[in-house]
Amino acid sequence: MLIKTFTLNTKQKSLLIDFYTQNNTLTTHILSFEYLRISSPDSIGKKTKSGQPQIISHKKEVILSNIESVAKHGYRFIYDDGHSAIYSEEYIQLLAKEYEVRWQHYLADIKANGYSREAMIDFKQL
Repeated sequence: MLIKTFTLNTKQKSLLIDFYTQNNTLTTHILSFEYLRISSPDSIGKKTKSGQPQIISHKKEVILSNIESVAKHGYRFIYDDGHSAIYSEEYIQLLAKEYEVRWQHYLADIKANGYSREAMIDFKQL
């Protein structure tokens, strides 16, 4: 699959991605900003001081504010919480294909460890 377009939907807090498949048909995936943020390639493999895998939490309200092309490396996703990371095209495809399994695993981890998806500080946009 090759990425054709990205469409940021800030109202729905989601990214619509159009892919060309191997037989040149168009397929669309919708991924939430929260899912993309908690799946950041910069977070993979990070461990807490106790050696447990790090769980990214409190990102329910995060906004993907910009996407920049980074030549052959992929795309830099820039979030409103100050985080940015480069997502390869292959990794974006993997996140789209494995969305349901990865999301359910994340929700189970959050619940089992007593974390929350909600923002830590209540804020309002003016």
